[in-house]
Amino acid sequence: MTLYGWLIFALWLILVAYWSLSTGTVMRRAGTRWIWWREIPIRLGFFAVVVLASRAAISNHMLPNANLYAFNSSPKLGLIGFGCSVFGVGLAMLARAYLGRNWGTPTSNRQNAALVTTGPYRLVRHPLYSGLLVAMLGSAIGQSVFWLLPLIVYGPYFVRGARREEELLLEQFPGRYRAYMKRTKMLLPFVL
Repeated sequence: MTLYGWLIFALWLILVAYWSLSTGTVMRRAGTRWIWWREIPIRLGFFAVVVLASRAAISNHMLPNANLYAFNSSPKLGLIGFGCSVFGVGLAMLARAYLGRNWGTPTSNRQNAALVTTGPYRLVRHPLYSGLLVAMLGSAIGQSVFWLLPLIVYGPYFVRGARREEELLLEQFPGRYRAYMKRTKMLLPFVL
């Protein structure tokens, strides 16, 4: 595995650590219990460990004909993938920070909830999901095509989750959220 592959792996660990700390803080303040296994970054961190274990098995010839899942050895692709991963992880962390105490569902049951439309939410309605998707794509480019698996699995899950969250937000902020939807795209600025 190239240096960029290891750096991508480290980015995911940083995201998992940040997510865990910020989630624990919000849950303690709200007086609720955090159910960690529901957290997507934790699952992705676990997936990264599985990717490393698969790579070790491939390297030791325990999985014949597994070249498709081998790690990228191109420094150029590694740099491109690392850049995408840095952008995606950074966007996800920034989005999480901007949400602050407003993070978590259902927002409709939260007192004094605010509609966040600043920072990365000024460009897209769900920058957290966008960031995770870009980071997975970057990981696939820079580390291993094996990262396409969580991208394919979680991509539709994120879209479904975004739509469900939007239904709740439309109930809680009917006029404001509808206007926000008209001026921003769901996941990709100016496109989607």
